[in-house]
Amino acid sequence: MQRKNYSTKNALFVLFLTIFIDLLGFGVVIPILPNFARFLQASSWQIGFLVASYSLMNFLFAPFWGALSDKIGRKPVILISVTLTGVAYVVFAYSHTLWLLFASRIIAGIGSANIAAAQAYIADISEPSKRTKNFGIIGAAFGLGLIIGPSIGGILNDIYGIVAVGWFIVLLCIANLLIAFFFLPESIIKKSTGKSLIINPLKDLRLALRRDDIKRLLWLSFVFIAAFMMIQPTLALLWKEQASLSDKQIGYAFAFMGIVTALMQGIFVGKLNKRFGEYRLLMFGCIALVVAGTCFPLFASLRWFVPFELIAIAFSGISSGCFTPALNALLSQAVSEQEQGRILGINQSFGAIARIVGPAIGLAIYDIDFRLPYWLAALIAVLLWYAAKFVPKVLVKKVKS
Repeated sequence: MQRKNYSTKNALFVLFLTIFIDLLGFGVVIPILPNFARFLQASSWQIGFLVASYSLMNFLFAPFWGALSDKIGRKPVILISVTLTGVAYVVFAYSHTLWLLFASRIIAGIGSANIAAAQAYIADISEPSKRTKNFGIIGAAFGLGLIIGPSIGGILNDIYGIVAVGWFIVLLCIANLLIAFFFLPESIIKKSTGKSLIINPLKDLRLALRRDDIKRLLWLSFVFIAAFMMIQPTLALLWKEQASLSDKQIGYAFAFMGIVTALMQGIFVGKLNKRFGEYRLLMFGCIALVVAGTCFPLFASLRWFVPFELIAIAFSGISSGCFTPALNALLSQAVSEQEQGRILGINQSFGAIARIVGPAIGLAIYDIDFRLPYWLAALIAVLLWYAAKFVPKVLVKKVKS
């Protein structure tokens, strides 16, 4: 696959903006969606399906966007998906019925599945030694979007209402579309020559899991995200019920976690990777999740919240900040350039399933004992640490070279 001349920094900025807006839109609706759906006469199970519909569309369409970007190029896919995201929030702004609200979340889930194309673009333009660092920069967009989004959504909705929330994201999408159109060059010249475009994610997953070069990495990614997501949705319950924190204080705690994650992926992961390599970063991420999962329920009472709970929050951010970009870099190096988009898209589909499975398990066992989700996640992280030791050494050597 041949590459064009381009400015890596400019390309990273545009990709950062694209992913940031995706996650900002996701974050904006976090404090709004359940209550707004209830206002539209949604039952509890309908709200559950509404929340899950976004991740489900990510699962279905991440490999599609990735494979399509191999076939027609990264830039067209990014432009199309950003446009879809904008359309989703126009629908959201005028969702006067429950079915329109469902439609908006489904379209938003389809558009935001463009992370596979963005990651493939990074793989195209990055030297092997800088790939983890560049994946980390884009990963920082996740943290920043989730930090800023909920507060913006709450403020805009309280003052101006749902219409303002929707159009705020629409305007950002328009700006992103214009910037990408004028300033983002295509990263590949020779496109994939495959005649068919497979869009069956289950078939793609099955085929990928038969490949010895990537199946271990895909399973590591899935299990890590599922374990991590056992913790995330239950923290608000833990802090309110065990530490008696207010909603504002809970918001600050999540913001701190997002800041740590963004700093790790945006600044420190490149330096750590240069010194230790992707293989050890995977191990660090597992160890950090063990510390976080162990400490969260131990220091949940308000008396011990500072500093011990803050330490647990920090280690949670460190775990994601180390593990995710390192694994993406290893995965991108394990496959040919012509299938970067497809394989990274399959990994995103795996992650989408994990974001459904993890919270379901965590919330179910939380009702049995509030400590269980965290300690189970810590135990899984120990097993992951052991499993990560068996990442094929030939792959590790290839990345280092």
